[in-house]
Amino acid sequence: MLIAIDNLQQAEMKAPYEKLCGTITASELLRRVQSGETSVSDYLAECRAAIQQYESDIRAFADVDHDVRAADSGPGLLQGVPIGVKDVIETEGLTTEFNSPLYQGHRAARDAACVAVLKAEGAFVLGKTATVEFASLGRLPPTRNPYNLAHTPGGTSSGSAAAVATGMVPIAMATQTGGSTIRPASFCGVAALKPTWGLVPVEGLKPYAASLDTITWMARSVEDLERVLRCFQPTEPEPALPDALRIGFYRSAYWESAEIATRDALRVTIEILESQGAIVETVDGPDNDGNLNAAQNTIMHAEGRAAYLAEYLRWPGGLHANLRDEVENRLQLSTAQLVGAYDYLARMRPEMERHMSGFDAWLTPAVPGEAPHGLESTGDAVFNRLWTGLHMPCVTLPGFQGPENLPVGIQLVAPRFRDRHLLAVAGVVEALIRAA
Repeated sequence: MLIAIDNLQQAEMKAPYEKLCGTITASELLRRVQSGETSVSDYLAECRAAIQQYESDIRAFADVDHDVRAADSGPGLLQGVPIGVKDVIETEGLTTEFNSPLYQGHRAARDAACVAVLKAEGAFVLGKTATVEFASLGRLPPTRNPYNLAHTPGGTSSGSAAAVATGMVPIAMATQTGGSTIRPASFCGVAALKPTWGLVPVEGLKPYAASLDTITWMARSVEDLERVLRCFQPTEPEPALPDALRIGFYRSAYWESAEIATRDALRVTIEILESQGAIVETVDGPDNDGNLNAAQNTIMHAEGRAAYLAEYLRWPGGLHANLRDEVENRLQLSTAQLVGAYDYLARMRPEMERHMSGFDAWLTPAVPGEAPHGLESTGDAVFNRLWTGLHMPCVTLPGFQGPENLPVGIQLVAPRFRDRHLLAVAGVVEALIRAA
């Protein structure tokens, strides 16, 4: 269900796509399998039916395994759960083409480390989800927004967001180097976690910017996000929350980019939290937080020069023009600028965390507003770049829609390696929004 913000004084419940909003989560599936109410085979049939129903319009997948089977029981956290995997993450048995004509038909010899972990927990890969070329600056995928085919689903993890939103898979792996997970998840009305940088192994991921690239995932509930996180943090203790949450409301230095839909979603979230006893305080970041996005952008493009050098040399003239520009340093980024960006973010990480001290999480914009019209742009990552550069975990939660009846997400963030605590907070906020 989505909270539709009609104006500053009124919010009413609407669900433009009951089918999309009614699909069960992975965690609910596992409970029903355990109780004997359903089977993994029956659920897999539902996923395949959703693919048959939606894929010709949504085009969320780059490759689908039509023959894969799964077991109904076992010890793993994801036993029998079908997942999608973004097509820049290598998978054994399915193609990994990076949405690039240079890698048509490419098949990896083995699974990426993150995929191997999830398979060890019982998950199986139903398909590879569509991406912007190399998850960066090249060809756009054909994926469309499930709520309005004339609007972008976001990028670069567009296929993962659309596949989860339509019930084709309950969980999809993705990546974020700038805003490639939080943005499409918000645009498509699903939940997502960008974990702390370095928490999830990146072996088998096609790199863009090594000091920013993060393996992420999307799902239909916070419970599912937490279930995947436990696969990568099996020894992390269960977090304990206080009786009353203390949330910081951080507009950031980029608040002017927030449209009315996002401002209203945050306002209503604050009202819901406060009505249930949470303490919400408006907070400021460090004095020089206005340079966070610029520093992330410098590092991303400078490191991208190395990421595509091999393709540039191996296939002269075959690489997408935007990626050639990266290698050729068309932005004319200097070594001094890169070192300055590294050092600035290294100072800002502990400084920002000092400002967060005493709060359970910070509430902040996830996207400027609803998904833009058209497929030529995947939207603006203005509210994502800073957190990616800071290496902090971020969660986006669905529940709101703007004036064009498209989803708008909110974002919760926390200090580094407080991922499980952040998801515990997000679970409370999710429940309150659903009950509003």
